[in-house]
Amino acid sequence: MQKIIPHLWFDNQAEVAAKFYVSIFKNSRIGSITSYGKAGAEVSGRPKGSVLTVTFQIEGQEFVALNGGPAFTFSPAISFLVNCETQQELDELWDKLSEGGEKVQCGRLTDKYGVSWQIVPAALGEMLQDQDAERYERVMKALLQMVKIDMDGLKRAYEQD
Repeated sequence: MQKIIPHLWFDNQAEVAAKFYVSIFKNSRIGSITSYGKAGAEVSGRPKGSVLTVTFQIEGQEFVALNGGPAFTFSPAISFLVNCETQQELDELWDKLSEGGEKVQCGRLTDKYGVSWQIVPAALGEMLQDQDAERYERVMKALLQMVKIDMDGLKRAYEQD
């Protein structure tokens, strides 16, 4: 069992959101679906038998999606960072996750359910941790001008002499 499992609170879209995420990422699957019983339905005001939780995995990471009602919403203060090996992978994930959502800056987006994502090159962390201050500044300057990240543009900034 995974020690820490992100738990996502939806109004009533837990099942459709989980299926959406699983359709986008390879090595992903839906796990179990639980329903509101009598006691939970009475407390929550949700119909008995309606979906309570959906467990799912993305690339081995477990998640739980909960239909908890409109009391809470997502915020960009927490996001899921996805490291991509190729521009093609980055483009595909960006396009699918941003459809119906909002494209922000520096590889950040909010999907149609309000969940925030960072779709970035796997090498970005290494570039931003480089001890060469000029390299760092060039990469950061290039990154800040991007919405969807262009890996070649970052690489050119990093390798510039």
